[in-house]
Amino acid sequence: MTTGCKDPHSLRSTETLDIGNGLSLVPRLCLLLSLFRTDPCVRPVDDWKIKRSILDFLRSPSSAGVALDVSESDIEVNRCKDLKKRKRDEPVASGVLRIYDLSSLKKKIAAADDGRSEEELYEKWKAALVSRMDGMELNLEGTKFRLSVEVPASDRFESVKKSWEEFYGGNNPRGTRRRPDTLLITGIPSRWLAEPRVSSKASTLVTHTIFSVFGNIRNLNITSDDDLCKTNDTNSRIIPDLYCKIWVQFEDFEDFCNVLKVLCGRSLQKLGTRLKVNYGVTWDKDGLFQNLQHKAPGHVQQSGSSRFMPVNRPRNDVPYHYSQSMHSESESAHPRRFRD
Repeated sequence: MTTGCKDPHSLRSTETLDIGNGLSLVPRLCLLLSLFRTDPCVRPVDDWKIKRSILDFLRSPSSAGVALDVSESDIEVNRCKDLKKRKRDEPVASGVLRIYDLSSLKKKIAAADDGRSEEELYEKWKAALVSRMDGMELNLEGTKFRLSVEVPASDRFESVKKSWEEFYGGNNPRGTRRRPDTLLITGIPSRWLAEPRVSSKASTLVTHTIFSVFGNIRNLNITSDDDLCKTNDTNSRIIPDLYCKIWVQFEDFEDFCNVLKVLCGRSLQKLGTRLKVNYGVTWDKDGLFQNLQHKAPGHVQQSGSSRFMPVNRPRNDVPYHYSQSMHSESESAHPRRFRD
């Protein structure tokens, strides 16, 4: 089911949201996997057999509640290094499971008639699935393992909310109430936010247009995601300049919470491709815009690959100002030369 972005406040966890520019936020269930040995066997860990065992469990209606269509590319299992030196209570492998196809679950929820909402039924099914998988024993040709499963904190809005409540509670001795208003989104392909036939870098105009449907934006900053290559152990060939990170500061706290709820538990997909990007989303605890405004108050700061624009003018004038700033930057970077 695809939903327009006119009313994201009423969006359910199993619905897809179109956000413009050929991009959509598709629902998915993400589970973090950890594998522990339960016997003294020292055989090497076979990640392929582990995948097959977990996939067989998910595809069984009696095990997962519904028959889930999960492919091998949706599950990642990585063996830990120095297995012989690891203690019994340390995992020998870890991984991530992402379930994108929830069509069978939607049908089951739609057919249910017990007075509960679709959101309540989905949360109940998700909790039941995690409960069944957490602590499950895997017997792979005589080698026994115990599986540990949990939903990442970044996919649970209440966990993210608790983190800023604890942060501001511990940093406010006078008891003043402080709340975040800035989102930090990482791992977004720069080309997906670029202006066609203009540049391959993320466009401030396109990014502002996409996120402004959730509410009034006060500040917006885009940089290349240089941390993506450092934290990616499975594929060191990722070029950081191909991905970007975005800070979005909203004027209203409710808009900030709403877009955070929408981004949690979803992946980004481009129209015309099957590729899904699993971005990272959190709130900005470092106060980026406060620091930038102290350094360069009242004007646009653009240096290198970073583009910062304080949006303190009518929203209709913002795209024109963005475009003019970006053109002036490109002209100053490559000045034309003329003969005397």
